[in-house]
Amino acid sequence: MTLETERLLFRHWQPEDAAQLYKWAKDPDVGPMCGWAPHKSIEESAWTIANILNGPECYALVLKETGVPVGTAELMKAERFSKNSDECELGYWLAKPYWGEHLMPEAAGELLRHAFEDLNMNAVWCASFSDNPRSARVQWKLGFREQFTIAEMEFPLIHAVKTLNVRLLEKDGWKKQ
Repeated sequence: MTLETERLLFRHWQPEDAAQLYKWAKDPDVGPMCGWAPHKSIEESAWTIANILNGPECYALVLKETGVPVGTAELMKAERFSKNSDECELGYWLAKPYWGEHLMPEAAGELLRHAFEDLNMNAVWCASFSDNPRSARVQWKLGFREQFTIAEMEFPLIHAVKTLNVRLLEKDGWKKQ
């Protein structure tokens, strides 16, 4: 099954993407807003591709125009927020040079379609730090609604304690969009 939008192709990360991933993931404005530290080397990025960005529903977001991966979008088990097998969690990040181009709502919108139509999910969870209004804006645009807040949550990879805002989009709400 191929996922794509007007501007993006979705594919799995490949070992040969390590240098490009490092280019984006070393930016101190990207990872910490998602709970991970900036990458320190191409080798760290290669390890991340092999061990983290390797889930069955984890996709490199590739610009059709250039063939370059510029971010990630992933559907994963919602075990942080739900025990229901027909619910999943959406996670994403985008390289800073592409912020403000509406690529993430485009990508996340396609993954929501995939979750509800192809994977038959009934709900998708998504979260963002309270100090990440860009991510919150993506979620609101897609129809996610606030469920609860977790104050003073530890994020050891970035040596920080943050507030996490948790949102939910149910299948019926998605259909109405």
